[in-house]
Amino acid sequence: MQDRFNTGLVVGKFSPLHRGHQALIDHALSRCDRVLLLSWSTPELPGCDAVRREAWLEALYPQVERLVLDDAGLARLCTQRGIAPRALPDNQDDDAAQRAFVAWVCTALWNCRVDAVFTSEHYGDGFAASLQQHFSAAEGSVWPVTHVCLDLDRRRVPVSGTTLRADPHGLRQYLDPRVYADFVGRIGLLGGESSGKTTLAGALAQRLRTVWAAEFAREHWEAKNGALQYDDLLHIAQVQVRREETLAATAHRWLVCDTTPLTTLLYCQDMFGRADAALHALADRPYAHLFLCAPDFPFVQDGTRRDDAFRHAQHDAYIAWLRQRQRPFTLLTGSLQQRVEKVLDTLG
Repeated sequence: MQDRFNTGLVVGKFSPLHRGHQALIDHALSRCDRVLLLSWSTPELPGCDAVRREAWLEALYPQVERLVLDDAGLARLCTQRGIAPRALPDNQDDDAAQRAFVAWVCTALWNCRVDAVFTSEHYGDGFAASLQQHFSAAEGSVWPVTHVCLDLDRRRVPVSGTTLRADPHGLRQYLDPRVYADFVGRIGLLGGESSGKTTLAGALAQRLRTVWAAEFAREHWEAKNGALQYDDLLHIAQVQVRREETLAATAHRWLVCDTTPLTTLLYCQDMFGRADAALHALADRPYAHLFLCAPDFPFVQDGTRRDDAFRHAQHDAYIAWLRQRQRPFTLLTGSLQQRVEKVLDTLG
């Protein structure tokens, strides 16, 4: 029978959090009454900042106590606890510095001592011995810390954070969909009414072998028989963003977005002369690429649109907003095929 432990510790950069990390955390959960997760990286690694790492762990392990630290977060914790500030170790610092920091986090920030550390690394025995030395010195008697090693040869999950950062799309099977979603590039399609966004979104999704996020505003407009109120506009933008986040987990490399919250902001300003601060913030949402569809073909009235003059006014409003905020965008003109090819060329 395997030993059980009171408090287990898993430390990692989780950059990104992958299925190997998850197997380790799951194993710790199966053998401990309490599991602590500690993560930091100095410097932080591409696509894996502390906010993202915290979000991944929160989504997958909400029940686990965790500290995902960056310099600002560590400074806040020290201030809250009334203790002297301490710098995060650099990734290149020696083992002694890294291990002393972990021991300090356990005693100063968690106010506890662990009795097991879980790793998939050769250094695990030395790590456990170092923690035991630190805790025993503070306790005044021996405080045993056991190293529990899992999948040392990486046979169960043959991948590393380094290889995943280099090719998250080719190795996506090693990432939970909620993690992979943050590596999917969002393609935002903008344009006035009857500028071909929806047709283009479907065509691009087919060529890119991915999915696309349909425009929620039209669905909501139809559900309310066109009688939109001021609060509806923020709701539309929020649902649009949630739709993107949901679909990103099933996308492949790119998610095509048929409009962005910027469209909703411009409609809100046109309809009501104002917009909620939260809607302004959503309109500033970043996209990997923004494409503006030109109104260069005949206007089609489908019963929900205004007229060609309004379409051109919308086009001008997009350009003004994007240029004022120095947001890069690509203008799409010509036929559907020409537009698709332009997007594909831009994506590279």
